[in-house]
Amino acid sequence: MTGTTTGTTGTTTTEARRRRILQFSVRTRIAATIMVVTAAAMTSAGILVYALESAQVDSDTNQQIDQEILEFRALQAGDDPLTGAPFADTERLLSLFQDRNVTDDDEILVTYLGSEVLDSSPNRFGRAILDEAEYEQVVASRLTGGGTEVYESPQYGEVWVTVVPVENRIDRDAPGALVIVNLLAEERSELNRTIRTYAIITLLSLALITALAFWQAGRLLAPLTTLRDTAREITATDLSRRIPARGNDDVTALTHTINDMLDRLEAGFEAQRNFLDDAGHELKTPLTVVRGHVELLEHGDAEDVAETRDLVLDEIDRMTRLVEDLVLLAKARRPDFLTPRKVDLDKLTHSMLAKSRALGDRDWKLDGKGAGQVVVDEQRITQAVLQLADNAAKHTDAGAEIAVGSALEDGWVRLWVRDTGDGVPVDDREHVFERFGRSLVRPGDEGFGLGLSIVKAIATAHGGTVGVTEAAGGGARFELRLPREGAWPGS
Repeated sequence: MTGTTTGTTGTTTTEARRRRILQFSVRTRIAATIMVVTAAAMTSAGILVYALESAQVDSDTNQQIDQEILEFRALQAGDDPLTGAPFADTERLLSLFQDRNVTDDDEILVTYLGSEVLDSSPNRFGRAILDEAEYEQVVASRLTGGGTEVYESPQYGEVWVTVVPVENRIDRDAPGALVIVNLLAEERSELNRTIRTYAIITLLSLALITALAFWQAGRLLAPLTTLRDTAREITATDLSRRIPARGNDDVTALTHTINDMLDRLEAGFEAQRNFLDDAGHELKTPLTVVRGHVELLEHGDAEDVAETRDLVLDEIDRMTRLVEDLVLLAKARRPDFLTPRKVDLDKLTHSMLAKSRALGDRDWKLDGKGAGQVVVDEQRITQAVLQLADNAAKHTDAGAEIAVGSALEDGWVRLWVRDTGDGVPVDDREHVFERFGRSLVRPGDEGFGLGLSIVKAIATAHGGTVGVTEAAGGGARFELRLPREGAWPGS
């Protein structure tokens, strides 16, 4: 047995540890999901910004080149300011354009006469770039046809070379060209620095967001942790623990739902406990009586045997009635306890009065009747009213007046039994509807105190109530109040 207990305990501990790990991993997965989604969004934004800014750099460079070409073509199409006539030679045109133009920091203007460099604009890079093999190769290949070509310089980075041939209208033997050199390394470097800064900020933001998500996930899952701990502490003997509910979200709604479920479970266990206690108490007396008489039975005395037999059978009948009543009360909580259908209230009232007349020699009267269709379980309602009528007969003398009546009011059905008997004291009017609850009884009443609790169970199953008041002229008036169209929580 010890080994089994240890093994079971070990398994339980392992399962508990696994559950804790799984719950922690839920928190981690929430934070990880937020981290991945945020990282994907920030990365996509960074890539998009880089692509747009890089395209903007290319666009600005192209606009700058187009502007230089337009200015050069405009100068070439005009006249020489000194002579007032078209430019006489290529060198004069290129020199004048070079003198008039102010270049940007990342731009170099180089003029060529034939294949030789005529001049270059002042710049911070000097003429070293003009000696690069890549640059010379690009210029040589486009000196006649013109165009733009991009290459990667080992020293200066990305270089755009645009060759604009001179369209000389006079000196066709002295071809020339304007070469526009744009160095984009600095702008690319600035863009890269911006993206690196963005990446650092993104990583810091991502770490902060992940930490906040992890913390917030822990706060949101805290009620579930409390729920787990509370459920572990709840036992069949203690269902009083409840989960603290804070906030106004789905988890709080779940907490309220669990608390409502615990209320129902506690009520069910309490009812079951009371049921067992009461049943045990009520069955103990007849069983004791039976046992005592059987033990004292004289087998040779025929008269004693007969008396004992009759007594035992009587006690068994009482126990049978008790068990049947207790079973009926237990069934009252089942969904199939009621079988509702449309019933004519007028006919139902007359039927209940007719059946009540067999309960005793009393002055049975009709106290009023409602007219119309109602939706009830006819058999259960008849059982409840007959129980009230039987109760009235037990508390009245022969020939006393007992009345049965019904009425329809504002969507509700009222059924009552009125008597002229002993009445029910005010302090007992709630107690008499409890299981085994009894008020003052007359001698010879061997009931168990379950009749009125059965009436209450039937009324509750219909979604209604039952109560007792003092009747006019003395006695008691028991009344059922039920919804006309149904809507029963117990069915």
